[in-house]
Amino acid sequence: MDSETKKLGIQMAYASSIGIAMVLAIFGCLLLGSYLDRKFDSGHAFTVVFLLIGISAGFRNIYVLIKRNFNDEEIIIKSLKSEPHRQRPAPKKT
Repeated sequence: MDSETKKLGIQMAYASSIGIAMVLAIFGCLLLGSYLDRKFDSGHAFTVVFLLIGISAGFRNIYVLIKRNFNDEEIIIKSLKSEPHRQRPAPKKT
């Protein structure tokens, strides 16, 4: 297996773990909030708070995974910046 294929396989494994990281963070915090609500008989206060914490933790996990694993892709960044719809039109002469 050449290095490009190995690198692609590793990146695909990290990309597939993004969904798992998001789901685990959300449901873990949701279950913790639900448990605390039952223990302290506080309605749904802990559930809502911990759900919001879980959502923010899930997005943070996604950001960290993407930043760590796709940071060195200069070729992709250059190709995205050179797309015509991302360039400003030339100023009109008056």
